[in-house]
Amino acid sequence: MKSIEWCGNFVRIIDQRKLPHSLEYIDCYNLNSIVEAIENMTIRGAPLLGIAAAMGLALAAVRSRSDNVPQFLKEMERAANAIRNTRPTAVNLFWALDRIIVAAREENEIDAMIDRIVSEAVKIAHEDEEMCVKIGDYGATLVMDGANILTHCNAGGMATGGYGTALGVVRSSVREGKRIHVFVDETRPLLQGARITAWELREEGIPHTLITDNMAGWMMKKKMVDLVIVGADRIAANGDVANKIGTYSLAVLAMENLIPFYVAAPFSSVDLSLTSGENIVIEERAPEEVTHFAGIKIAPDGTVAANPAFDVTPSRYITGIITERGILWPPFEESLREASKVHL
Repeated sequence: MKSIEWCGNFVRIIDQRKLPHSLEYIDCYNLNSIVEAIENMTIRGAPLLGIAAAMGLALAAVRSRSDNVPQFLKEMERAANAIRNTRPTAVNLFWALDRIIVAAREENEIDAMIDRIVSEAVKIAHEDEEMCVKIGDYGATLVMDGANILTHCNAGGMATGGYGTALGVVRSSVREGKRIHVFVDETRPLLQGARITAWELREEGIPHTLITDNMAGWMMKKKMVDLVIVGADRIAANGDVANKIGTYSLAVLAMENLIPFYVAAPFSSVDLSLTSGENIVIEERAPEEVTHFAGIKIAPDGTVAANPAFDVTPSRYITGIITERGILWPPFEESLREASKVHL
């Protein structure tokens, strides 16, 4: 099941807003439809946003009417900026756009540029699946048979090209024959855990239990959790991690209860230009996502609601970072720098 797919001259995506009640696809034929899908959370998840950004630029390229190279490149930069303005926190989106633009500039003719942009976008999608399998296999070495894993938000197939990061570790562990049980944080306010993670686990027959976000600490204290694995939207050079709001709380609780806390992410989520998580821009989403539930108002009229989509977990709370380049350990300044030199 593909969360996103290049279909020749359009992009097919799964409408994640409709999960778990129905599996529906949307066909995107132009740049604006991709921009809208990113903004309204039809698609989400840092690695998937990178793929979507690349394919959005490919749609802009195949529909371009520019008749000279400078004009075409300016059009591609405008398209890239339109995508950059959608979600400020997930670095994969910016990484993919920069990679596509660099690839296009290596060609000399418009037709060659278009072909290169499309092929690079498809390549990014294929690489994502390969990377996530590697992440899963590395992470599985940390998981004992019979483990109870706590996860947050959705870092599975619907957040990537199909395999998942945090859930990729779960999938690889199950594939190796390990008996795994997953505690799924519901993840307010948009319930990506309850709607999407639980759906993915059900589809694959992996035992799981849905919990509210504020149950996690008690589960840890009662020795019901063996390890925590989450995804990441951006990782700073010192190992600080931006991820779905609520991740920081889990990391603090895990340390208090002597439970390993792992982050699973492709190396494209690493931003070595940022010295620490203090420099990561945190997206603030509409307050209606908090004051309303499934379109129904749950707060009194006039209630002011905060809605940061992400928080930043300081590296001191993180046991290890699982990437396709291996498992990175503290001090993260050194291990991230060394991993950046690896050419796969």
